[in-house]
Amino acid sequence: MKSSAKIIGILAFQGDVIEHSQIIRNLGHLPVEVRNTQDLLACQALIIPGGESTTIGFFLEQTGLNKEITSRAAAGMPILGTCAGAIVLAKNIISNIIPPHLGLLDITIERNAYGRQIDSFYTEINIPLLNIQGLQSAFIRAPIIQKVGPKTEILAKHNNQIILVREKNIWAATFHPELRQDNRLHKAFISLCE
Repeated sequence: MKSSAKIIGILAFQGDVIEHSQIIRNLGHLPVEVRNTQDLLACQALIIPGGESTTIGFFLEQTGLNKEITSRAAAGMPILGTCAGAIVLAKNIISNIIPPHLGLLDITIERNAYGRQIDSFYTEINIPLLNIQGLQSAFIRAPIIQKVGPKTEILAKHNNQIILVREKNIWAATFHPELRQDNRLHKAFISLCE
């Protein structure tokens, strides 16, 4: 591991923890699985992966991580939520069941907006503000960001739908950038730790 390596936490209740960890390692950083507040202490950034947003929200409350993450976010810790992680970060959720969530990002997001599992797809996306072209991404029972607040910046759209946003140190992607081992989004996110 290089001397400039960062310690990147990955919320490890469920989801693509291994895939995110592999990308973090490939970039020369140290991934740490986060399951409680103690795990989070050493981390310089946090990734909240996809999975099932209700389950993730429940475990955040049960472990007290919801309060610790909120505190660390206010202190400037970079946080990236992918797919269900974006739902967990959102202030407003459109759904029959509203899961426990952190409300750290001023967006309105709709759960499972693309349809069922069979409607999932892979595609390449462009993120002009990050100088990323053709990022390989998976949309699996993905949410759609319907609206953003005045301080939330839209980084990317696909078919005119908002798919990537940031508000200061908080980023949210409605897709999975980790499933095709394309590390460019992770690299841009980790640069916030500098």
